[in-house]
Amino acid sequence: MTDPILFRSTNGGAGGYSLGRALLTGQAPDRGLFMPERFPPLTRAQLVGMVGKSYPQVAFAVLRPYAADQFDDETLRAMCDDAYDYEVPIERVERRRHLLRLDMGPTASFKDFAARMMGRMIGRLVRPGDSPLVVLTATSGDTGSAVAQAFAGVPGIEVMVLFPIAEVSDRQRKQMTTIGGNVCTLAVEGKFDDCQAMAKRAFSDPRLAEVRLTSANSINIGRLLPQSVYYVYAYLRLADVAAGEPVVFSVPSGNFGDLCGGLLALRAGLPVRRFVVATNANDEVPRFFATGRYEKIVPSRVCLSNAMNVGHPSNLARVVDLYGGHMDEAGTLHRPPDMTRLRHDMWAVSIDDEETRSTIAAAWREKRVLLEPHGAVGWAALGRFCASGEVEPDALAVSLETAHPAKFPEQIRDLTGVDPALPPALAALEAKAESYERIGVDYEPLREIIAARYGRGR
Repeated sequence: MTDPILFRSTNGGAGGYSLGRALLTGQAPDRGLFMPERFPPLTRAQLVGMVGKSYPQVAFAVLRPYAADQFDDETLRAMCDDAYDYEVPIERVERRRHLLRLDMGPTASFKDFAARMMGRMIGRLVRPGDSPLVVLTATSGDTGSAVAQAFAGVPGIEVMVLFPIAEVSDRQRKQMTTIGGNVCTLAVEGKFDDCQAMAKRAFSDPRLAEVRLTSANSINIGRLLPQSVYYVYAYLRLADVAAGEPVVFSVPSGNFGDLCGGLLALRAGLPVRRFVVATNANDEVPRFFATGRYEKIVPSRVCLSNAMNVGHPSNLARVVDLYGGHMDEAGTLHRPPDMTRLRHDMWAVSIDDEETRSTIAAAWREKRVLLEPHGAVGWAALGRFCASGEVEPDALAVSLETAHPAKFPEQIRDLTGVDPALPPALAALEAKAESYERIGVDYEPLREIIAARYGRGR
């Protein structure tokens, strides 16, 4: 049997973690992020053997090397079948440019792909009789609802979600605040970066040592591994696999977990020609890629693509790590990455709200394709890349559509005249009562709430 794949911290102070231990720990003790110590090879022969497989079958094949020492094949197959019981459409738009629609899951967001698998894995790791495992999550829009839905009612698990009250849509908020049960939601009177900073501080707070905290944000490696699967699935569906044809992926990017999933697939051997890194007006990463100097945006800029309003992406530390550099959790660059290799694999661009709006309108007017703001950022960025001369006009290209247009009905209606049909999961929200508590951006009240709800003295 091949030696198991273990996980290490991007800050260098922790290593040798099993998948299960990394999942339950969330953030490494040295405040770094877990990364695989090695990458299982994804050979052309293996890819050819996966052609025609269903999404759950591809997920099993991709995740098996990472999970083999934690879950037997029967268990992992069952989790994949259960997690991915919905369609994953790929829509041809023009020539060889496609949309990978990741909005068909139970919360109509790409976050379902990671959250549902992570929920099933962690649910099997929690033992009866243990103190509750508290999944603490910060969200800029879609993560919270996907995580809350994935862990709702799971024995031995409690969920706490922090979200910026002024920067989520009504439907995004209702998806989190109408669940109840083991799900607690806190509306933060600040920005996503505030939510993320508060959550990170809680993980390293010795006063909360008695509380079993873990994360379902993309700081948890359990989010990234499942996200690598849909890049492989799209490639298998579209490319000349036997010839090793490469593909371009355009990835709407906020906290950069989605991009890191693709980079894990690339490092394993998936033939990716380039990742188009598409941000909104929070352009700290495109500027970093261009200049080699990293400067956070504080406060983050408010854009239509609200889930991407991130002024300091946590997962940038993982991107830097993959290219031989070291960035700490505060964004300080201690060792620069290999910028030549990084730019060879990635092409970054910022798309402002004006271009986002015009992209939504033009896609519907000219192609009868309905995009929402995040997907529009990705589609516009792909158009920019293809027009740059960096790739031939008929190159195979896929842009990720990350949320259902019905989550943003006002914007879609104003720009296209179309009222997007509600998927069943969203339609059911209208009659449900909400429950959430408001807090500020100071950390201490959050610590007190966590201790009171989940500490031994509760």
